[in-house]
Amino acid sequence: MNSVDLILAKLDELAEVKAAETVTRLDYEAKRAEILKTVLAELQALDSEYDPLFESAQNRAAELEAEIKQLTLQHGASVKGQQFQAVYNRGRVTWDNAALDQYATHHPEILAHRREGEPSISLRTVKER
Repeated sequence: MNSVDLILAKLDELAEVKAAETVTRLDYEAKRAEILKTVLAELQALDSEYDPLFESAQNRAAELEAEIKQLTLQHGASVKGQQFQAVYNRGRVTWDNAALDQYATHHPEILAHRREGEPSISLRTVKER
């Protein structure tokens, strides 16, 4: 079996495992929903009691985070508290790789400063058309 056939076989096996997981998850969720029906009213009452408290805390936290970020940006350096820290990161420098590659054809000495990382693999779902 060549490497492409081996990879294809493994991809097919992965698809079968993922499909089995989906069936199992659907079964789990159906059984879970049945169990939850017995305590749904109690959970809804609990949510009604606590949701406003959570919302208030989340809103205040979001306000504070925005203020801290703006103040730290103005300060220009990281600030470390007892439980949280505001980490200042200077702006990222980027280069136009296509333009630099073209420049390197006439100035190959620049290639001594070029670094290329290791290749990586990502698995993606094939979209049906």
